[in-house]
Amino acid sequence: MRSIWNGAISFGLVSIPIKLVNATESHSISFRQIHTEDGGRIRYRKFCELEDREVTQGEIGKGYEDADGSIIPITDEDLSSLPIPTAKTIEIVAFVPADRIDPLQMDAAYYLQASGAPAAKPYTLLREALKRSNKVAIAKFALRGRERLGMLRVVGDAIAMHGLLWPDEVRAPEGVAPDTNVTVRDKELDLADALMETLGEVDLEDLHDEYREAVEEVIAAKAAGEALPQAPEPAAGGKVLDLMAALENSVRAARESRGEEAGEHAEVKSLPQRETARAAPKQTGGKKSASTAKKTAAKKTTASAKKSTAKSGQGTKKTASKSTASKSTAKKTPAKKATPRKRSA
Repeated sequence: MRSIWNGAISFGLVSIPIKLVNATESHSISFRQIHTEDGGRIRYRKFCELEDREVTQGEIGKGYEDADGSIIPITDEDLSSLPIPTAKTIEIVAFVPADRIDPLQMDAAYYLQASGAPAAKPYTLLREALKRSNKVAIAKFALRGRERLGMLRVVGDAIAMHGLLWPDEVRAPEGVAPDTNVTVRDKELDLADALMETLGEVDLEDLHDEYREAVEEVIAAKAAGEALPQAPEPAAGGKVLDLMAALENSVRAARESRGEEAGEHAEVKSLPQRETARAAPKQTGGKKSASTAKKTAAKKTTASAKKSTAKSGQGTKKTASKSTASKSTAKKTPAKKATPRKRSA
């Protein structure tokens, strides 16, 4: 890897010669500006305002524009003789726990490469000290015309340095959060936790830039004179009116995408409305009273049925006894003989 800066790490009285190399690289696709009518390249030329002519790169320097518009020339020699110790040195000023660093301060990342055999021993010493302390080193260094803040940490067998923004360069999040009072219910948090657990973790090595791949396909298709790939139709969406339903659907979709069946996990049901929630204890009591009422009604019905059966039995017995008595009376009472009528002369 090509170094972009040569210097040394100042670790107390220990000096470690190092080279600074970029730890990251950009894979984004860059485009050229063209004239849309004929496809000609659009180029920018650098002209001197006073002489009204194009100048070469070797004739270009840097200058500071003062408040009145005048330009103060600044040369590389002026900057190289700055009275600061970090001009060619990464000066370690403190060691702190890694969680003390706000991720908002993180900037570009670099690898610190040991420069030559004499740097091997002090380089390894600093690396092992960082490992054993479970801390990161805070340092100052100068790069590209300004002093910067850095954080040194161990990555594998190497020492990496993250450029940090100065604390006053990080904006406060004023006016970003919602300015209305929002109440989040425990049930909603439970669903959010379930969604987080379902999505689970991911190996960052499996993630890739799908946008860049799609752009490459478009470029390849146009170069070959083929039809451009068609974008998939956007999913029909609408305004989410029910947050609980949206969370439940998200959990269900995440489980299906992971190949989990719906029956493997219990479904999380939505929290009822406040009125229903307040009425829930009464409903629970109502169920008990309803079951008790059903049992009582069943007992009463059984008892009534027994009573009616008994009464009907008694009535039947009485009726039967009456009919038997009438039959016996009819047997005991002889039939009256018919009195013959006298005939008149």
